[in-house]
Formats: sequence, structure tokens, C-alpha cells
Amino acid sequence: MEKKDLIGEARRYVDNAHKTLKDNENYDPDTRCYDDKKYVRSAGHYLWHAVMLALDSVFHVREDRRTRIDVDAYREAVRKRDRKLLALLNTSYQILHLHMGYDGILLKDSCDTGFHVTNDIIDRCERLRAS
Repeated sequence: MEKKDLIGEARRYVDNAHKTLKDNENYDPDTRCYDDKKYVRSAGHYLWHAVMLALDSVFHVREDRRTRIDVDAYREAVRKRDRKLLALLNTSYQILHLHMGYDGILLKDSCDTGFHVTNDIIDRCERLRAS
């Protein structure tokens, strides 16, 4: 896949995450929480994958996209080029990969923050790739 397509693919993953939560939304406005961890975890995995695709469009950490992701290798590559992006990457790792993807945090505000961070990373990678 061309580097140009990776940003579009990342945005498609964000759309899939949004659709997963919206279509299976068992949201309780009183508690501001989702009812089912399964869909939050799926959305978290989609968003984390979107982050990895966006980073792959700029940084050449993995030669083969089928290999396992080493977040420390990405952190090192990002640290050398853009410290603000590094802060976003660290935040996304915590929210998307750990809290949403593994823990299945049900709080809607945390999930919304995950979407915002993911979109910020994609936008920043798109600008870095263009420069």
C-alpha cells in the first residue's frame, strides 16, 4: 500500500470505530457510560490501528506491516522528529490501547478523548508527510 493511502486507511479505521460504538450503542446518559465493554474494546483496537497506520505513513519503523508492532520503536522514531507528536502517541497508547482496548473503559468522555487524540495524530502525520 502506498504511503498516501495509509492516511485514508487510518481515517477509515476511525470511521469504523465510530460506527461500532454508534451501531451498538447501549449508552446511559445518566451515568455517561457505555453498557458493553465488547464494543468499546473493538473501537479502541480500531483507533489504535489507525494511529499505527498514520505513523507508518511518515516513519519507516516496520519493513513489513505483518510484523508485530513495537511501540517503543515508534516512540524513538517520533521523538527524533516531533516531540508534540510523541506526547500524542503516549496519550493514545494509554487511552486507546490500554484503557479502551484492554480494559474496555466504559466512560464516554474517555472514549471521546480517544477519538480526538487519534484524529490529531492522523492530521499531524498528514502534515509531516507533506513537508
